[in-house]
Amino acid sequence: MKVRMPRTPAEAEAIQDELRPLLDLTGPGPLRPATVAGVDVAYDGDRLAAAVAVLDGATLEVLEEVTVTGRTAFEYVPGLLAFRELPALLDALERLTVVPELVVCDGYGLAHPRRFGLACHLGVLTGLPAIGVGKTAFVGAYRDPAPERGSWTELTLDGEVVGRVLRTRDGVKPVFVSVGHRTDLETACRNVLDLTPAYRLPETTRVADRLSRATLAGDR
Repeated sequence: MKVRMPRTPAEAEAIQDELRPLLDLTGPGPLRPATVAGVDVAYDGDRLAAAVAVLDGATLEVLEEVTVTGRTAFEYVPGLLAFRELPALLDALERLTVVPELVVCDGYGLAHPRRFGLACHLGVLTGLPAIGVGKTAFVGAYRDPAPERGSWTELTLDGEVVGRVLRTRDGVKPVFVSVGHRTDLETACRNVLDLTPAYRLPETTRVADRLSRATLAGDR
């Protein structure tokens, strides 16, 4: 499914509302995915570099990397970031020779004002299981989890659970996990813990972030 590009923020919100019913949130999703992709986008003004890194789900060895450079396709509006990034990210995903069993987005899924963040949008368009792992809380209320790795609390928005606040390292700031497509929250958190053996952020995100920044720097 190709991304539909809006002309205005109102059109963008309408597209999100139209696609939301296509989400599969029943899970359980891939319990031990053999391949996991991280996606990230780096910016320099209106220039961008979208990166996809596929890692072995067990060893976290990098199996494949793809980058795409280009220009932002939509203005920056909070809650509509996906429309800036999706054209380049989808292009990069289509160039992969390894089909990932799970996609980890540096951002949000259901933890979004309209319950349709980047992980949801990307999952619906590609059909791949997808989750969002944010560095900060975009929306919602929560209590800090206990300081031990693996501790978590609910992230709620308007009385609805939209994610978990998950501690991936002892005594280190938590991450914000939300479901995107074709997985459930419990499975998403298990996968995030498997992807964080040494650092706060998933290895998929760390590799994709370095790749996008390096590509952008080299494309000047």
